[in-house]
Amino acid sequence: MNTNRVMILGASGYVGGELLRLVAHHPGLEVAFACGRGEAGKAVAEVHPHLALAYPDLTITEYDPLNLPEVDLVFAALPHGTTQALAPYLLASGKPFVDLGADFRLDSAEDYATWYGEPHAAPQHLDDFIYGIPELNRDAIKGAKAVATAGCYATAAILTMKPLVDSGLVEAGSIIVNGMSGVSGAGKVPSPKTHFDSVHGSLGAYGLLNHRHTGEMQMALGQDVLFNPHLVPMDRGILVTCTAKSAGEGDPLAALAEAYADEPFIHISETAPATKAVAGTNAVHLSARRCARTGNLLALGAIDNLGKGAAGQMIQCANLMLGLEEGAGLTTAGVWP
Repeated sequence: MNTNRVMILGASGYVGGELLRLVAHHPGLEVAFACGRGEAGKAVAEVHPHLALAYPDLTITEYDPLNLPEVDLVFAALPHGTTQALAPYLLASGKPFVDLGADFRLDSAEDYATWYGEPHAAPQHLDDFIYGIPELNRDAIKGAKAVATAGCYATAAILTMKPLVDSGLVEAGSIIVNGMSGVSGAGKVPSPKTHFDSVHGSLGAYGLLNHRHTGEMQMALGQDVLFNPHLVPMDRGILVTCTAKSAGEGDPLAALAEAYADEPFIHISETAPATKAVAGTNAVHLSARRCARTGNLLALGAIDNLGKGAAGQMIQCANLMLGLEEGAGLTTAGVWP
């Protein structure tokens, strides 16, 4: 397998660290530049001590566009809004570009303004990006130069509910998604709401009625969604518990199994999924059932928010874009206990 040199933007954050971890054992990728403005000049071992043996000589550097000719692909794990300024230059370079931010996920500048509360600064480039969930857009991702990977909550909710919607089992406009995420989903920079004293021993809802990932869910599912996110006192993982009014007699678990029969990262089971089982993986664990008493469908999905919800999905998309084996560098085997 040929080795492709990659540049990671935002390498000092949680997702950047997870990208570094995954690339360290990827047979077709190697890190050429690990860029992070706030930690520039520091050794990777200092910023990410768990990667000390994997990168004994690598240093975090400032992003320099003059280095683009030396790489084969760019990963961007930057704050939302950042890549709107970078995209014109990255696209002009011709280098395959995988963006984790929300800047180019939505279909229109109007949708972006609705969910992110500000105008889009580069609407002319929205059509240059493919929405990055391989299980939905595999063929388009294979031929893409730019991919905007889906948000973590959105990935979990969309993969859980889309087969049920597509099978006609869901009454339009009735989907409710209750999502629970580990604190790493809030990023590496702490805030009063994510400090240990605020999170430990507490479960709280936030972003009610207008969380920005709702826009992605509605875009992919083609109908209105009520999304209720919650912060859970754990490091990583996302669990979504989704309900909807039933619109058909089909078996929702069978619909999931049929839709994902050939998907290497998706596990379907009658057993309700749990976040611990997918920790450190690119796996998606799903289950679904109908409640005869209420006439509702219940569907559940678990992912690692830093894995399939972020860095793992970025690697999966990059593999497709570079013509590599889709699962290269990724694992479905979790860590237990």
